[in-house]
Amino acid sequence: MEARNRSLPDWFTRVRSRQVVLPRFQRFEAWGWSQVESLLNSVLRGLPAGAVLVLEVGKDQPFEWRPVASAPEDGENINEHLLDGQQRLTALWRALHDNYPDRSYFVSFDDSDVGNSIVSWGRWEKEGKRHPLWPDSANKVWEKRLIPLRLMRPDAEHQAQNWILEVCDQDFQAAMKLQSAINALRLKFQTYNIPYLHLPIDTDPDTALDVFVRMNTSATPLTVFDIAVAQIESASKLSLHDLVSELEAEAPTVRNYIAPERLVLSVSALLSGWTPTESSFRKREFISGFIEKWPSVKRGIARALQFLEDEKVFDGTRLPTEVVLYPLAALWANAPSGLDEEGEARTILRKYLWRAFFTERYERTSATRALVDYREISELLAGKDVEPRIFDDSEFRLPTAEQLVEAGWPKTKERLARAVLAVSLRTGGIDFADGHPVDRLRLANREYHHLYPDAWLSNIGVQSSKIYRALNCALVTWRTNRTMAAKAPSKYIQERSAASSLGEAEIVRRIESHLIPYNSLVSDDYDKFLKARAEATLGVVLKLCDGQSLIG
Repeated sequence: MEARNRSLPDWFTRVRSRQVVLPRFQRFEAWGWSQVESLLNSVLRGLPAGAVLVLEVGKDQPFEWRPVASAPEDGENINEHLLDGQQRLTALWRALHDNYPDRSYFVSFDDSDVGNSIVSWGRWEKEGKRHPLWPDSANKVWEKRLIPLRLMRPDAEHQAQNWILEVCDQDFQAAMKLQSAINALRLKFQTYNIPYLHLPIDTDPDTALDVFVRMNTSATPLTVFDIAVAQIESASKLSLHDLVSELEAEAPTVRNYIAPERLVLSVSALLSGWTPTESSFRKREFISGFIEKWPSVKRGIARALQFLEDEKVFDGTRLPTEVVLYPLAALWANAPSGLDEEGEARTILRKYLWRAFFTERYERTSATRALVDYREISELLAGKDVEPRIFDDSEFRLPTAEQLVEAGWPKTKERLARAVLAVSLRTGGIDFADGHPVDRLRLANREYHHLYPDAWLSNIGVQSSKIYRALNCALVTWRTNRTMAAKAPSKYIQERSAASSLGEAEIVRRIESHLIPYNSLVSDDYDKFLKARAEATLGVVLKLCDGQSLIG
C-alpha cells in the first residue's frame, strides 16, 4: 500500500469523468450538514481532512460499482474504486456543485480573511422552486456578506466573474477588490490536497475488502450492517441494499417496527443457529449462508408482520420488547401454512409473543435467550414433545394484578407498561367519541390519555408517580382527549353520553373495549379503579399467554 497526493481539482476531474467510482457495497451518504460544514472549514483554513483509500482496477471490475452521488454515470474507463473517503469526497462534490436538495453552502466573508467561515442554509422545494429564494439572488446573497460556495469550484471561474459583475453593478474598483478576495478564496480550494492510500491493481478483492473494513476513517464509523453489505456483495455479487428494498416492497410496514437492516441479519443468524449478535454477523459462514437463507428470511418477516397486525401490535413505538421480533420472524419462516397445522402454530406463537411481553424472559442475556427460544419452539412446531423454557411459569412468572397496578406510563420504554397498553388495543381499543376501533392507519391520530385526568388527581393530592400508570392510560383521538380536560371521569363520561345519540350503552361498550371497567371508572375512586382494571386486564393476559384467541 502506497501513500500519494492528489489535489481537489484532480479529484473532481476523476469524479466528473467517472474514472473513480464507489464499490456498490459502500453505504449511502451518512453525513449531516454540520459535518459537511466542518470539512469545508478545514479546506478553507488549509487543515488536513485525512487520507482516503483507493483500489486501482483494470478492465475487469472486482466489485459492482456506482458513481459518487450526483456525479455522471457515464464517462471514461473506470480505473479506481474509492474504498474509504466516500463521505468526504461526496460532501465536497455536492456542496461545491450546490446540488444538495435541502441545503446551500456559502463563505461568510470577512475583509480580514481570518474571519472567513463556511455557513449553510436549509432549502426546500415548493411549487417547482427552491425556497427560500434569496440564495439564488446574487445581490441578496451579497447583502448578507455571503459568497456562494459553488464559485469556489475549480471550473467555476467564469461563473465567479459574472457573479462579481452583477453584485458590483459597474463599480469597477469594487469589482476588482471583490475579485481579488474571491480569487484568494478559490486558490485555497484549487490547491487543497487530499492524500490517498493506493492499493495496486493486483490486490486480491478479499484483501481489499479486509482493508476497507479495517481502514475506514469516516467521522461516521461503519456499522455492522455496512460491513455485512460489503462482505455479502463480495461473496455473492448481490446488493444487500437491494435485498432490503425488495423486503420493504413486499412487507412495507417493517420500518414501523424496526430498522429492517438489523432485522434481516438477526433472523438469518437464528436460522443458521447463531445468536443475533455482531459477532455472528461477522462470521464467514454467516455471510456465505445469508443468500441461501434469504427467501426464508423474507418469508418469515412478512408472515411475522401479518401476525403482529392480527394481534394488534402495530409499531415499534408501542412494542414491549424488540427482541421478540427476531425469533418470531425466524419461526414464521418455517411455520406450517394453511389449515389446522397453521392454526396450531398460530396458537403456539401467540403464546410465545405475549409471554415475551409479560415476563422477564428478555430482560437479561436477550440474544442467547432468543436463540434458545427459537430452537425450542421450532421443535415444538415440528411436533416434538418439548416444553420451551419461556412457557415455564415457575421460572418466568406472569405478573400479578398488584404488579400491573404498579406498571408505569406506556409512553416510556418500560416493557410491562407497554404490554398493558398492547392488551387494551388487542381487545378493540374503540375511540370513546368517534367509535372507530384502533388500527394501523388511525393509530397516528391517537394520544396517550389519562382516564383519571392528571390535573384532577393532582388537585386531590395524588402523587405524580401514581398518576402516570399504564392502567390510567388509553389511546384516544386528540379531539376526544381535548374534551376530557381536568374533569372527574363521571363528569366527562356523562358529557360524552349526552353528546352521543346512541345512548349510554354504546359509550359503555366503547370504554370497556379498552378493558376499562365502566362502573369503577365513573366511581371517581382512583384506587378502586386501578384495582378493577388490573383484574380485568390480568384475565385477558392469562388467556393470551396461554395462546387463546380473542374476538376483536
